Amino acid sequence: MALVKYKKLVGGGMIKIVNQTVPSSLFKLGYTHDQADAIVSYIDATGTIEGAPHVKDEHLAVFDCSFKPAKGTRFIHYNGHIKMMAAAQPFISGAISKTVNLPESASVDEITEVYIESWKLGLKAVAVYRDGCKKSQPLSAAGTKTALSKKGDAADAVAAAAAIQDDNPNGPPRAVRHRLQEERASITHKFNVGGHEGYITVGLYPDGMPGELFITMAKEGSTVSGLMDSFACATSLALQHGVPLKLFCEKFAHTRFEPSGWSSNPEIGFAKSIWITSSAGCSLRFLTGQQGNPVRRHAGAHVRVGGECRKL
Repeated sequence: MALVKYKKLVGGGMIKIVNQTVPSSLFKLGYTHDQADAIVSYIDATGTIEGAPHVKDEHLAVFDCSFKPAKGTRFIHYNGHIKMMAAAQPFISGAISKTVNLPESASVDEITEVYIESWKLGLKAVAVYRDGCKKSQPLSAAGTKTALSKKGDAADAVAAAAAIQDDNPNGPPRAVRHRLQEERASITHKFNVGGHEGYITVGLYPDGMPGELFITMAKEGSTVSGLMDSFACATSLALQHGVPLKLFCEKFAHTRFEPSGWSSNPEIGFAKSIWITSSAGCSLRFLTGQQGNPVRRHAGAHVRVGGECRKL
């Protein structure tokens, strides 16, 4: 494939690999250990053997690979792969597991020609791969587009997507997600609605506004627990995409479903659903002063006044 390859690691990051057959090949060609070390160091630095010290011109063809290096000119044409397999095919009963590597610039006609030429030469099977045809590939040659891509290009990708979105006036508005910091402050509130206990945890942005929501019910594995967990996840994604918290509190103020009952929060009183507890609590905590009396926005809630239950 190439003398120098970049391999993406499962846990993130990338490792640079110099083909391990290069030193042994240099020894067989008569180079000393010192000469081989100098040549391998040059390959590691430049990605090509062209111009390396001590290398004879007649030996360059031994190290030709599928892809042209960024700082070199030599490579094996894809027809060379086909002819090599055709030479070995008469001595093999089955097909040959060898991929024909094509550069990123390969056209549809060139790929078609690969299949036709393989058929003419009597190959029983042929596999074709064009470099860069996948958004992410585990192994890339040095200097190729996929090898040079970095995680820092994510902002450029978002900007490009936004530009494409702007070109489509009939499409939905484009929202950009603003994730919370790896380490952030949070507030946890314990609630009890009709005998159903749980915890509401709100992750905060540096300015103190909520950016994520977790609702954990005491009875794990229940239908209510799964429903609230999914709803909290959807709410977190919406908050990080710029949906105002005020809109959530107003939109779900009138929800009514079981379990319901008296809340352990004296400022809420009777809650017609668990979400009343969550939205009213967030409104009380984060929106006071922005909406007047935030609790009165929750028409589904009741409060005790002098021992009497009154609806807001």
